[in-house]
Amino acid sequence: MSDAPAPISHPLLCTQCGGQLHPDQDQIFLTCPYCSSTVYLDKSQVVFHWYLASTLDEGKARQALFRWMAGNQTVKDLDKKSQLVGMTFEYFPLWYFKRRQPDGKEEILLEPGAAISVSELRGLKLPAGDLRKYESRLDPEAVEPSVPLEAALGWLEQRNIPKNEIVERAVVHIPLYAFKYRFQGTEFLALVEGGTGGVYANIYPAKAEAPYQTIAVVSALVFLCLAAFPIIGILVGGQETFWLGTLACLIGGIVAAPLLMAVAAWVAAKI
Repeated sequence: MSDAPAPISHPLLCTQCGGQLHPDQDQIFLTCPYCSSTVYLDKSQVVFHWYLASTLDEGKARQALFRWMAGNQTVKDLDKKSQLVGMTFEYFPLWYFKRRQPDGKEEILLEPGAAISVSELRGLKLPAGDLRKYESRLDPEAVEPSVPLEAALGWLEQRNIPKNEIVERAVVHIPLYAFKYRFQGTEFLALVEGGTGGVYANIYPAKAEAPYQTIAVVSALVFLCLAAFPIIGILVGGQETFWLGTLACLIGGIVAAPLLMAVAAWVAAKI
């Protein structure tokens, strides 16, 4: 993943207009002098170079993070019980692929363009209409791509996506706020994508599943037992006890349902 693009000194062709490009030694970002397209040079290949404009400042990115912390995925009151310990901002590179399947359906696929621990960025929704030509003013905050195009295409093949279905490829720099926070003595990382406000994290303090699973099992057993009352009634005493069993089932269900719901609500409030 540390294989950086090799220097290119021979002329290459712009993918937009076909004009010859003459990059300087070690230059990997280039603007076509004929059509003004911004391109990225990956060894002998030329691809478009875009960026996603940030719509969030640091304050709004924090708000997006706290909303995620207060959601259903994380432990209760994570937004109040955790402590932010650091924040950085950068434009992170992604390989952008447009796939056209045999049935004609198109989809956008993303792969990291540099080393990153949060693989969930592959699920980022990146509409083509939101992309802009990369600008050199972003260079100080932009991470240089270090994953070669062929490596990213190889990852797609591992996902059973053949190269011949890829009809467009590009490098896109997306705005990322990286927040580090501490919870119960452990540090975690969460990324806030500055264009859409989406939050991405591989590891985070998640809600415990065991209490919910226990409630589900207990509820299923309670109602299974109640449902057996009419069957037991008809086996023991015939039609008359069948109706008694049915009545007992209805009354038991009316009593058990609110009790189980109350227990579930209590668990949700505590976990």
